[in-house]
Amino acid sequence: MSLRKIITVPANVLREKAHPIEHIDADVIATLKDMVETMYDAPGVGLAANQIGLLRRMVVVDTTWREEEDKAKRNPLMLINPQVIWASEERSVWNEGCLSIPQQYAEVERPARVRVKYQTIEGKTAEVEGEGLLSHCLQHEIDHLNGVLFIDYLSTLKRNIILRKVKKLLRDDEAEVM
Repeated sequence: MSLRKIITVPANVLREKAHPIEHIDADVIATLKDMVETMYDAPGVGLAANQIGLLRRMVVVDTTWREEEDKAKRNPLMLINPQVIWASEERSVWNEGCLSIPQQYAEVERPARVRVKYQTIEGKTAEVEGEGLLSHCLQHEIDHLNGVLFIDYLSTLKRNIILRKVKKLLRDDEAEVM
């Protein structure tokens, strides 16, 4: 397993729609394992393939790992071709962030609970139901696969402020390296 570079805004790949995975092979499984390690290293609670520059419909999620000090007990979800098949009418607001929009957070309103259908690395069809952080995380990562970022749920003013802050942050980071 190896760490992958996380792509940041304004990279075009973050705005493109990912393609379904037709065959689950060793490359898909290796990529998912790399994504898990990259997510933990970042640190984050979710990562979509778009965020490492791949337009493939796969995400990894682990909303409990920060509570789990023993790395052997981590239990990441690896979802291939995930899709929301049910969402509650009830809404919830969560302060979301994104590894592709570093150090920026905003309150986003989404369905409070969702059910997601996906394929496992063994090729089996499975479902997961989430609420709270898991619900927001699943929706956030599936949005990535559709070229949607959490800032798209914000007003134009808030979105532009965040994008300016990220641009400055990345410019400052580049200046430090030189």
